[in-house]
Amino acid sequence: MKLGPKAAAAALVLSATLALTGCGGAANSGSAAGAATALTLGTVQDVRSWDPAQAHVGHVLQPYQAVYDTLILREPDGKLSPMLATAWKYNAGNTKLTLDLRTDVTFSDGAKFDAEAAKANMDHFKKANGPQMAQLASVRDVTVVDADTIDVNLTAPDPALEYFLSQAAGLMGSPKALDSEGIKTEPVGSGPYVMDKAASVKDSQTVFSARKDYWNKDLQKYQKLTFKVLTDLTARTNALVSGQVDATILDPKNGKQAEGAKMKLAANEVDWQGLLLLDREGAKNPALANVKVRQAINYAFDRKTILDQVMLGQGTPTSQPFGKASGAWTEELENYYTYDPAKAKQLLKEAGFEKGVTLEIPSVPGFETQISVITQQLADVGITLKVGAALTNTYTADIAAQKFTTIFFSLFQGQPTVAMDQIVSTKALYNPFKNSTPELDAKIAAVRNGGADAGKLAQEVNKYVVEQAWFAPLFRVNQMYYHNSKVNVTPQIQQAVPSIYNYSPAK
Repeated sequence: MKLGPKAAAAALVLSATLALTGCGGAANSGSAAGAATALTLGTVQDVRSWDPAQAHVGHVLQPYQAVYDTLILREPDGKLSPMLATAWKYNAGNTKLTLDLRTDVTFSDGAKFDAEAAKANMDHFKKANGPQMAQLASVRDVTVVDADTIDVNLTAPDPALEYFLSQAAGLMGSPKALDSEGIKTEPVGSGPYVMDKAASVKDSQTVFSARKDYWNKDLQKYQKLTFKVLTDLTARTNALVSGQVDATILDPKNGKQAEGAKMKLAANEVDWQGLLLLDREGAKNPALANVKVRQAINYAFDRKTILDQVMLGQGTPTSQPFGKASGAWTEELENYYTYDPAKAKQLLKEAGFEKGVTLEIPSVPGFETQISVITQQLADVGITLKVGAALTNTYTADIAAQKFTTIFFSLFQGQPTVAMDQIVSTKALYNPFKNSTPELDAKIAAVRNGGADAGKLAQEVNKYVVEQAWFAPLFRVNQMYYHNSKVNVTPQIQQAVPSIYNYSPAK
């Protein structure tokens, strides 16, 4: 069954993402695409499980992209293009998405990719309880139409579904391996690379080689691709400057050292940093149930000074959690909460907390300076910030289990429904207490059914959570992604680090 193209099949630019070879640097001899032999990139953490249903997003998505193709490709500017799905379309009610699939693809174990394989992956993703399981929350079931066509049937329209199929939910693994123990440590996908298990060391580096029978040789820019884990920021900086790695993410301060070594910068605003005031009904911290307390927290921050001191001005102060590229951003909300300690104190008094409020948050590795600064500014208005043990690799499970009432974090600003399902809706990971109101639910429903008007309708959701102080954003930050002259790098919209497809050897 053929649907006819949804969009022109734009060139699928591939490059490698966060990968890095321990011997360092891209070599000069020919590769699968006739260019450099190896790409070496630095990543901030290792993959915990290679089961595609356990894939995360952000920094951790790129290693999965090396071995698992997605149904849909998201290009650097956010456009969605064919990958394993050649075309797709919705029914009139937007409750069924029909995808036409490639017929010339196999997995690295020799199994054929077809409609049954696609269904097996989506069924597996829904039941595997992975960190991104909410991406398919709107999917009722997947049915096989014929050998190269599936119908994805929804319980309600989900404007973000196509986007999700370019992310974790769209990763396709071999059906033979999906329920095996082996896939946890060795991926089996249809992607351009296969793991070199002998050369890989847990929590140190993962090495890949170009797959000989890959269906699209144009996507293979390198013969060798390595993801080297460099959790420490200084270690990543030194590795880049010394030539051990070709590209990695730094921060403004360490970026100065990289610039001094003639490294190139690929920067874009992606994330917002600030406090997530999670317990908005006061289940564990009664003070947070009072909107005036949450508003007081927002008025306590001198956002521009914090940005200048901590991030050397690399970013934009903001009071809203939705970014400009989402369509939900509005100018009127950008500086909704000014720096006004007197107003913060007055609001606390009106709320009945004149004697003070205590917030408990976990320590977050990499954000120690930010937390120190906001601790002082909150103390100036009578709010005590108690910082506990550091977040661990179980942080997503801990958040979902309502372990934290407040957390300092950095979150990406995606398109409206993606962002809502990350931080606002009752199925959002970062709304673990399932806070909602009839008014907000109605606004969210309007966005989901809004089609082309989703962005504008999402402005009302944005306005609501800002006015109700669900969060205390400080600023959007410039992601400081540096690379050497051996590799070309294109930033990925709404991602802190580029997708694996955005790298190519410099000519």
